[in-house]
Amino acid sequence: MKLEYADIKQESLFIITNFNCQPSRQYLKDKGLYKILWAKDSGQKLRIDGYEVAINKDEIVFCTPLNVLEVITETEGLIAFVFNREFYCIRDHDQEVSCNGLLFYGSSHPPQVKLDQDQKTSFSAMLYLFKEEFKTKDPIQGEMLRVLLKRILILSRRLVKSELVDPKLMNHQMDVIRRFHILVEQHFKEKHQVSDYAELLFKSPKTLSNLFGKYNNKTPLQVINERILLEAKRLLLFSDKTSEEIAYELGYKEAGHFSKFFKKNEGTNPSEFRRLKLAST
Repeated sequence: MKLEYADIKQESLFIITNFNCQPSRQYLKDKGLYKILWAKDSGQKLRIDGYEVAINKDEIVFCTPLNVLEVITETEGLIAFVFNREFYCIRDHDQEVSCNGLLFYGSSHPPQVKLDQDQKTSFSAMLYLFKEEFKTKDPIQGEMLRVLLKRILILSRRLVKSELVDPKLMNHQMDVIRRFHILVEQHFKEKHQVSDYAELLFKSPKTLSNLFGKYNNKTPLQVINERILLEAKRLLLFSDKTSEEIAYELGYKEAGHFSKFFKKNEGTNPSEFRRLKLAST
């Protein structure tokens, strides 16, 4: 299945697909696309950033343009909503859906949520509306598709929030956490300490730690370290850069410091990690 909307003038793109046809699989290689993956009819196995990820039936996972996504098995039961920032920019429209730093760029691991029966009914109804809209070619088709996409993002945001350690976390507290995630995404290569981000947010490190205790029981430092580690793994698996080059790119003045950090968190040094992972694929 492949339903596609494209505006050549604005360079915007929106697709609904299951990645089972060769043309749609080409979108897996496009690094400029956001992907919302819904295991609608059956569980799915995908590879995200080099690691196998199982998505159970009725679960949804959110991938950014940075995630390297591969299809392992047949995906007839999968529905993917795929779009670029020209079609809908989550940063520029943050006040509309508040998903930047939560659904996308909110974790080193793509968020994964489970739909209950009522939520599945809502998503199925929206899928029907999407399919109906693709039958109509007129000047406002793109805007109609954007309205439906925004509804999916808003409902998904509510789903993610309902699964927090403290679902009653206030919106202004959520905004601090989202801004922290966004800042980490922007600065993780040069800022490695919680105090760096606390200063940018005009908060104390203790305040950030307390907020994350209500959010997902991770510490702010874990979030920073996981983002550095994820980028290190991506570069080791999907680039030809040496460990020394990766160390400097990630803000380490000494390659040995990077190797020590990597081994502490991954259990092996960067070179051995690359050798073992590439040998197993």
